[in-house]
Amino acid sequence: MQQNKKDKKNSIAIEKLSRKMDNMRIAEYVMLMNQPGRLLLMNFILGLIRGFGMGIGFTILVGLLIYMMRGWVNLPLIGKLIADLLDIIDNYR
Repeated sequence: MQQNKKDKKNSIAIEKLSRKMDNMRIAEYVMLMNQPGRLLLMNFILGLIRGFGMGIGFTILVGLLIYMMRGWVNLPLIGKLIADLLDIIDNYR
């Protein structure tokens, strides 16, 4: 009888631990650690995606900056610098 209660308590504790581990995704982490090739591939793909996103974001930011600069061309000192910069950009198109 005493052993039966201990087994039941242990079973409940193991089940709780199993649920917690499943929620923490430890099994997936351990699987990735056991397969370093897959880990490297996933990190490489994620790096490419992040780099692509940063490239798009930077392009949009520079485009907006150039668009705003076109409105400042009439300013005396800054206007000449911006006009030169825009001429350089237009020559590369």
